[in-house]
Amino acid sequence: MLYIHVPEQGDHWQALLQAALPEMPVLAAPSEVDTDQVRFLATWRPPEGLFARFPRLEAVFALGAGVDRFLARPDLDPAVALIRLSDAGMARQMLEYVQFGLLRFQRRMDEYRALQIQGRWQVLAQRDASELRVSVLGLGAIGGQVALGLAAAGYRVSGWSRSPKALPGVRCLHGEAALDTLLGESDALVMILPNTPATRGLLDARRLQLLPSGAIVINAGRGEQLDLDALLAGLRSGALGGAQLDVFPEEPLPAEHPAWQTPRLHITPHVAAMTLPAPSALQVAANLRALLAGQRPQGLVDRARAY
Repeated sequence: MLYIHVPEQGDHWQALLQAALPEMPVLAAPSEVDTDQVRFLATWRPPEGLFARFPRLEAVFALGAGVDRFLARPDLDPAVALIRLSDAGMARQMLEYVQFGLLRFQRRMDEYRALQIQGRWQVLAQRDASELRVSVLGLGAIGGQVALGLAAAGYRVSGWSRSPKALPGVRCLHGEAALDTLLGESDALVMILPNTPATRGLLDARRLQLLPSGAIVINAGRGEQLDLDALLAGLRSGALGGAQLDVFPEEPLPAEHPAWQTPRLHITPHVAAMTLPAPSALQVAANLRALLAGQRPQGLVDRARAY
């Protein structure tokens, strides 16, 4: 049996997953269930103790791309397979989010807004996409598609990952030493990294200072990767030209946090790429069938690497 724990959309997920898995019973919270019959669980933001309720659990399907909060759970047995969504429509949304941020700064829309408020008709010089050096940190299933999409839009795109990658039209670098070099060549830095021990604090004050004067930062990965205080200082001093942040070390971002009032900073509430139930249900069904057939499912999390 597959059990779904997404209280706010349980009925919707149940209908989609039952249609995708007609050969298996599918139930959703808060329906009562024989916990001994549940071998598979699909959930997002699970409450404490949820996993311990199911003694025969074989696999957990995370209904999102990030799994750091699952890995930190003491009630989730390491022997239970953890499978994340590898795309399911999120790559297209992420590309849109990044393109919006790039265009806002490339076409100087904030400055035009300020001129409008002043009632001033003034044409500002602008940069062509081909002149903008964009670096994408994280070239996984989503980040790789973002890098390819930006390259197709005419940007000069470089990508960075911990292991070697190859993407057509994208200059790919890897390793710690290459990161410092890349930052010095980045007019726009796009972060789409998973939250792992190796990525937490990756963009610290020292590395932010390697960016060229006036560079912009777009973070749609995880808030723990970026030194927020150092970023705010760079925006206030003018060293950084702007930032668009979708993720923060603490979420929701407290109302009294100084980030809200920082100039040239645009904040969104972790919405860069939302889980789309219909394609996600098809992906969960395909991965569950792969497990039952003894095959490796797409998105199987390597706990040692935390993604």
